[in-house]
Amino acid sequence: MLKKRILILFALMLTLGLVLAACGSSDDEEKEKEEDTTTETENGSETEEGTEEEGNEEASAGDFTAGLVTDVGGVDDKSFNQSAWEGMEAWGSENGLSQGNGYDYAQSSAAEDYLPNITSFVRNDYNLVFGIGFLLKDDIETAAKQYPETNFALVDDVVEAPNATSITFKEHQGSFLVGVAAALKTESDKIGFVGGVDSPLINKFESGFIAGAKSVNPDIEIQVEYAESFDDAGKGKIIASTMYNDGIDVIYHAAGGAGNGVFSEAKAIKENDPDRQIWVIGVDRDQHEEGQVGDHNVTLTSMVKRVDVAVKDVLNRAQAGDFPGGELLEYGLEEEGITYSTANADAMTDDIISEVEAWKEKILNGEVDVPQTREETEAFVNGL
Repeated sequence: MLKKRILILFALMLTLGLVLAACGSSDDEEKEKEEDTTTETENGSETEEGTEEEGNEEASAGDFTAGLVTDVGGVDDKSFNQSAWEGMEAWGSENGLSQGNGYDYAQSSAAEDYLPNITSFVRNDYNLVFGIGFLLKDDIETAAKQYPETNFALVDDVVEAPNATSITFKEHQGSFLVGVAAALKTESDKIGFVGGVDSPLINKFESGFIAGAKSVNPDIEIQVEYAESFDDAGKGKIIASTMYNDGIDVIYHAAGGAGNGVFSEAKAIKENDPDRQIWVIGVDRDQHEEGQVGDHNVTLTSMVKRVDVAVKDVLNRAQAGDFPGGELLEYGLEEEGITYSTANADAMTDDIISEVEAWKEKILNGEVDVPQTREETEAFVNGL
């Protein structure tokens, strides 16, 4: 009997010891947790739910990636594609990114490259893919429907998709202003326009240019030719040669890489005859540097389309979670998305700039409605 009581007492003591040990362990764990929390707070770490969410948002923004698909002009076309790429590079630099690490481009050598290049960015989990130029419209639209989780942006045309934004410009407004400059600068009263592909977009450049020149001089002669290419510099050079030989002394090109041939021909003529007054009007970006030949510069001015500004704007909005999907964005004189260059101070005199600015004000206040099509241009000119 005594032995049985001793065993019971031993069992009770053993149980009590286990309970006390468990309580001690729990208290120690709680104390360690409190110490850990205190240490984190002292180190400036915050563990509130709102702060954790903010950290996640920042991480998400830091992981944002963007790709750019060029048209056949290429990323170094000294014009349209290059301006778009410069906008993406500026955005990347501001965000501590580099090419291949946060953003990149894919060069298209032919139309058949557009969709594979777009798809490659999508499959590599890029958040936003740009198509540069109206020639990519069908492929951007196809990709937008096929990959609804990816955002897309098309420059220079309208795409119908909730996960795509359309970036357009009022090129006719800027073309009107350089048309004014051309009419004021020409000595032969004969000027020319060289377009890339004959299309509604490039017709806007042509229309504005003719309207601006005719507003200054209704009797001015304007010759229009299309290279039917945005990358054939040889074709652009041939067209320019014919125009200059016909007495034209100012040519405005809206031909991408083909426009490089216009510059090439003008510089060759100027090099052989430094006293000859011969000019090129650049497009999309300030092409002042492209006109340098010895001590002379054949770039009169450039119709600057701030594709770089538009690309950077859309990138910033998308990165902030405010991608304008399904929207049409249009940049013109009022939005400072269109302007003209005064880099060549010897050519763009104060008198010319003053006159151009006067016409710019007329456009901004609605006094002049710049035509965008050949039909509108004919009606505009007939009304002068």
